[in-house]
Amino acid sequence: MRLETVSRDLADSPVSGPPAVGRRLLVIRNPVAGRRHGGRFARIMGHLWSLGCKVTVIETRFRGDAEAIAAEIDPDTVDVVVAAGGDGTINEVINGLKGRDIPLAIVPLGTANVLAAEIGLPLRASSIAKTIARAPARRVYLGDANGRRFVMMAGVGFDAWVVATLNPAWKRVLGRTAYVARMVVGLARYRFPKYRVTIDGQAYKAASVVIANGHYYGGRFTCAPDARLDDPDLKVCLFRRGGPLAAVVYALWLGLGRLHKRKDVMLVPGRSVRVEGPDAEPVQGDGDLVASLPLTAGLDGDGLLLVMPAHQ
Repeated sequence: MRLETVSRDLADSPVSGPPAVGRRLLVIRNPVAGRRHGGRFARIMGHLWSLGCKVTVIETRFRGDAEAIAAEIDPDTVDVVVAAGGDGTINEVINGLKGRDIPLAIVPLGTANVLAAEIGLPLRASSIAKTIARAPARRVYLGDANGRRFVMMAGVGFDAWVVATLNPAWKRVLGRTAYVARMVVGLARYRFPKYRVTIDGQAYKAASVVIANGHYYGGRFTCAPDARLDDPDLKVCLFRRGGPLAAVVYALWLGLGRLHKRKDVMLVPGRSVRVEGPDAEPVQGDGDLVASLPLTAGLDGDGLLLVMPAHQ
């Protein structure tokens, strides 16, 4: 472990409170994702210390650093790894933890925080801390996209193009508005190719594809209402129509929560997915660029121990 990146051990804080007898937590924090939430992050860390947790914080320095840090963790020294950042930070951490059964908890500090919505993580800092300190870890399924794990979804088509071409500086400054602005630009620039999709041996054609492991998409929007993290089937959303007008219509129906009701949207359950189209077309996973076509997707064999509220 890179000890020089450890900001401090909150168990050694002079603030009065109980001794550190709770969970040993290693917090991997993306300071860029959490820049607007620095006060909230500090409150959550304070609550964790007051609950008796031994907390060590490591801040990431560049893209991919969270994955590298997670890959170096000694399982004998940590009870729970905490990913503090957006869904992209969580994606890096789950890939770094591949092959080891170290439970993961999350502190949502990103733009969409889709996984936090999926597991019903409370909003209050004190409640988030109680979840991390006391809630059980349950095994959930993860998806695999060309060897890279994802927890919520993988996408091919217009949404992947938006993710791949979005300026990170816009995202930091504008948040979700940056995605909307890029979508508007993409309506004129994107080529809207067709894709060949094979799901458990059955062939389909689509203008865009979302492979859902959870039912939320882009925040609290619903793409595949029956998808659940504890369900071994992926839910593949096939958008049959292409072009700028279709993209706008799909976005409107997504916002209304009725996207799955459209006749030109198919939801197909499956465990083995193959997507073919123009070579090197981007594939997004959990809101970040993770692969390119051709895509072979399915379930990750290990899954993940995820700390989540007990009501889930």
